[in-house]
Amino acid sequence: MTDHGPRPFATLRLDALPLRPAHADEMAAVLGDPALYTYTGGAPEPVDALRARYERQTAGSPDPGVRWWNWVLRVRDEDRLAGYVQATVDLPGAMAEIAWVVGARWQGRGYAKEAASGLVNHLTGAGTGTGTAAMRTVVAHIHPDHAASGAVAAAAGLVPTEVWCDGERRWERGREAY
Repeated sequence: MTDHGPRPFATLRLDALPLRPAHADEMAAVLGDPALYTYTGGAPEPVDALRARYERQTAGSPDPGVRWWNWVLRVRDEDRLAGYVQATVDLPGAMAEIAWVVGARWQGRGYAKEAASGLVNHLTGAGTGTGTAAMRTVVAHIHPDHAASGAVAAAAGLVPTEVWCDGERRWERGREAY
């Protein structure tokens, strides 16, 4: 498998753009609501801390078999960033662990479902044969009380498993689903 890095992709209303440290200014406002961290822990980060994290993320994983792919989500009609999606890609195992966050201001509009579904399709090439790295398995870990994230995972074709990690349930979509 060849690493093509985080290539941009688009959905009906969103452009997923590869993360850059310069996105920190706008993303600090998008991620500024403490309610976003209810199930994941943590708190909003100041711009400088967010930029430093983005620099680490874009530098890549120290493990040569793992890629950290991160995209910001731009709402095309508003020309504004509204959240992000990410994938930790295990190239030898052809598996990606994904996550998504949509800022509070943009929640309730279906953007998370659209972004997560678009990400899964992008990673697997589902229906197009153009997967970034032909992932066979896509997983997400979701807090059992976070019904909205469960609905997003289901919309992206993931199903809950009986596997738990740090209090979160593993949701998975295997190659047979494609």
